[in-house]
Formats: sequence, C-alpha cells, structure tokens
Amino acid sequence: MRWDALFADMELQLGAAEVVDRLADVAELTRAERGAVELVDRLRAAVGGAVTLWLGHGVLRGVLSDVGPAWLLLADAGREHLVPLSAVASVSGVGATSAAPAGEALRRLGLAHALRAVSRDRGVVRVVTHVGAVDGRIDEVGQDHLGLALVHPDSPRPTGEVRLVPFAALQVVSSL
Repeated sequence: MRWDALFADMELQLGAAEVVDRLADVAELTRAERGAVELVDRLRAAVGGAVTLWLGHGVLRGVLSDVGPAWLLLADAGREHLVPLSAVASVSGVGATSAAPAGEALRRLGLAHALRAVSRDRGVVRVVTHVGAVDGRIDEVGQDHLGLALVHPDSPRPTGEVRLVPFAALQVVSSL
C-alpha cells in the first residue's frame, strides 16, 4: 500500500513537470512566432484604424488606408499622406494582431510604384524631406528618386524648376 502511494506521488510529480515543460515550449514558440512578424504585417492588420506616426519632421495622425512593403498611406481630413516606412520612427494605435505575410504580387509594389500612382494623378503635392518641404507635381519616378516640378507658392502654376529628391530623403508626400 505504501508503494502505491509512492508511485502515485511520482506520477503526479512527473505530470506536473510535463505541464511546466509544455508551458515553457508554448512560451518559446510564441516568442519565435512573434520574432518572425514584420512591421508591415502588423500595419496591414490595422488598416482602417486610427494611428499616430512619429517621423523625423513631426507627428502625423489619421486613418491607415493602405500598406505596401515599403510605404503606408494615411488619410487625414481629406488629405492623403504617402509615408515611406524608412521615415517612420514609431507608430501607435496598432493592435497586437498581425496580417498573414503579403503575397508575392504585393511585395513587388514598392515605394516607386506608389509614387508613380501619385504622379499619374498630376495633383500638386507637398514633399517633405529631412531638410524641409517643397510643393510641386511629381513628373518622374526613377528607381531611387523622384523628379518634382516645383509650383509657385500662391498657385499651382509651375516655376520651371525641377528638383530631384532621393527616396532616402523622403519623410512624407502629402496631397494638397
């Protein structure tokens, strides 16, 4: 009878140790899974929600409209802001969930693709870099830069000056 109690106690201890091991495995798998999540996946899960972005030039608040592999689109009071992910210092308003990784087609829609769409619209935009802001129309989009035809401050008339802006300098491109 004593041996039955001894073996029963040993089985309980073994069962408790297995539970602790399983919990440790779950925690490790959870950390590993979280470690594989990219920022764009978290942002894509937040599309349609209000977010705040901290950029080198200041703060933008609005509704997250779309997210690409290297950019996001924020809507704020009738204006749209195309923001390169490389310009984002931090984000708030994003939940704990993430979207499934993007498919191959979406991963190919880089910043140049988004800027070409803005260029086709021919609207006047404000291009903000880490040294200031200029207004104009995007005339051309290269692999790593854009050509901005500047406009007069008081009207959408072109000044005749074209400014080349490297993507690395972009903070935000906003509709006016």
